[in-house]
Amino acid sequence: MKLLHIDSSALADNSVTRQLTAAIVARWQDQVPGLKVTYRDLDAEPLPHLTGPVLAKVDPAVAEASEETLRQFLDADVVVIGAPMYNFGIPSTLKAWIDRVAVAGRTFRYTEKGPEGLAGNKKVIIASGRGGIHSGAASDFQEPYLKFVLGFLGITDVEFVRAEGVNYSPQHRVDALASALASIPAPQRLAA
Repeated sequence: MKLLHIDSSALADNSVTRQLTAAIVARWQDQVPGLKVTYRDLDAEPLPHLTGPVLAKVDPAVAEASEETLRQFLDADVVVIGAPMYNFGIPSTLKAWIDRVAVAGRTFRYTEKGPEGLAGNKKVIIASGRGGIHSGAASDFQEPYLKFVLGFLGITDVEFVRAEGVNYSPQHRVDALASALASIPAPQRLAA
């Protein structure tokens, strides 16, 4: 089984989502023998944002990095994504990654009946960190976006491990992180 671990927080060791993704991946490593983990740090090694030259594959090195990113995603059985909320959405580095994995003809296609996702049969666990409390609020453009785009790609097995209100006070941060860590789902066998 292959697990792709994605971090996107710019906060390094002070990141709640990095703590959560590390705990999620450690749990999978402890409970799934032979698990192969690939790690991507989108803050340390950001992908270029999608531009005309990137789409046109003008730079062979950028084109190869885009293809490798897509291959990592397609090969993964489980994807763990650290997705902090930045200004009510996701980090632009994570959006650049999504732009590399949402590829017509590879992860989705259009049919006479509408779009069809081609990247199903994956489990995605999203570590969501938020300075405020946004669950169910109009201000949440983070989790609904991620759930929608993954569903568009055919992925319906999506779980969120959420730490909210981490910037309210030091105690809120401790409590939110403890609650999120306690909610980490147990690894389950995926349907073949």
